[in-house]
Amino acid sequence: MGILPTHLLNEPQKMLAMISKRQECLSDNIANMHTKGYRRKDIDFSQYLNSDISSRLETRVNEKYGPSPIASMNSGGENITTEDELSLMQENYLLYNVAVRQLSSTITEIKTALNVSANG
Repeated sequence: MGILPTHLLNEPQKMLAMISKRQECLSDNIANMHTKGYRRKDIDFSQYLNSDISSRLETRVNEKYGPSPIASMNSGGENITTEDELSLMQENYLLYNVAVRQLSSTITEIKTALNVSANG
């Protein structure tokens, strides 16, 4: 391990990558809602993030904003509505804010540790 604990940045990076991918899926759903045979897509965060990260994120969002926006992968076949997809995009935005705050907090902690060690 080097001087900087970069492994601390992995969790928020994973969350931001998944949130970005989910936004793409939701956008595709809206763009293709009238395409015959199109199947709705979504991201199940628990499949990609370890359960500890996923449960902490879900708990934070539940405490601050109510029921969890983390949705399961959907096999499709149902009608896609713009309202539902926009609602999921709003929930995705809340997840993004949580992830960015966690990343910012981690960076601040690293900066503080570096300042303390430089001055100590």
